[in-house]
Amino acid sequence: MSDIRDDAPTYVSKDGDLQKSAAPGGEGTVWGRTISIMRPRDELYAYWRDFANLARFMENIEAITVLDDRRSRWKVKGPNGKYEWDSVVTEDRPGELIAWEAEGDVKNSGRIEFRDGPPGHGTYVRAILAYDPPAGFIGKAIAKLTQKEPQISSTRDLRRFKQLMETGEIATTTPPNRQSDS
Repeated sequence: MSDIRDDAPTYVSKDGDLQKSAAPGGEGTVWGRTISIMRPRDELYAYWRDFANLARFMENIEAITVLDDRRSRWKVKGPNGKYEWDSVVTEDRPGELIAWEAEGDVKNSGRIEFRDGPPGHGTYVRAILAYDPPAGFIGKAIAKLTQKEPQISSTRDLRRFKQLMETGEIATTTPPNRQSDS
């Protein structure tokens, strides 16, 4: 463990050992982001908890098959192919938090937290994601170059979730007569 100390949450700490401690499955890359959405917490939680909804705003998701109330199978587009994994909900507090761990082509875990913001600021939605990229450092570098790295795509996904929940639609710059490349 290094001697670097900061006030940041563990998932963004400058201390690499501390940062990795935020990954329940021991994954090597941890990322987190918080966004404010002007909708009630319970409404946001309910939409996210129906995992079939996630493919509506997550750009790299091809399909999510809900197997039961705790398990789902994910099919995702990556920079060098398609990946699949089975995800299990490890913690579920209605209106507050959903945590998961997954095994398959990409080992990953994470949590989505829903907290009331101050009056007039809606709900704070915090996403924390930990994963081991296929092909390690090289795979992560390729994913970053192609804009398919989970940290990049998750930031965009949260932005699209905010748009969808606040306006009922997702803004796009894709011309109406073309298919999106993402």
